[in-house]
Amino acid sequence: MTAGQPKAIHTARRGDYLLSTDPERIDMDVVHGFLARDSYWAKGLALETLRRALDHSLVIGIYTPDGEMVAFARLVTDYAMFAYLRDVFTLPAHRGQGLASWLALEIRNHPELATIGTWMLATQDAHAVYEKAGYRLAPQPGNYMTVPKKTEKP
Repeated sequence: MTAGQPKAIHTARRGDYLLSTDPERIDMDVVHGFLARDSYWAKGLALETLRRALDHSLVIGIYTPDGEMVAFARLVTDYAMFAYLRDVFTLPAHRGQGLASWLALEIRNHPELATIGTWMLATQDAHAVYEKAGYRLAPQPGNYMTVPKKTEKP
């Protein structure tokens, strides 16, 4: 077990789909392929950087009956008070079935996350997806601050 992984594996079913936090089930080729090539937030992501991120996060996959991973997310959390849901995606052939909303809602049922009081995520274009899971826009300007990603070397 790596530092970011819980002791218990959480699973849930919805129709033919299985949600699982078992890190052994994650298809790294699918995750890296989607994030590095198809996402707007992680384009060009190095495989080694992704591996390090997943090693220190709670990973969540959604699978078909034959074991194909069709959706993914990771949760950056301390397992006590804070959780940040990120890198959520559903493969195109499985979109429109509410899988991302289900994932965002179902992960809150993981028994090792029961005391989390602050759940966060950031999205540029999927607000309605996460509103179905109970997320709301933070009040503006709000109390949260960030350090912008460096785009140029000083």
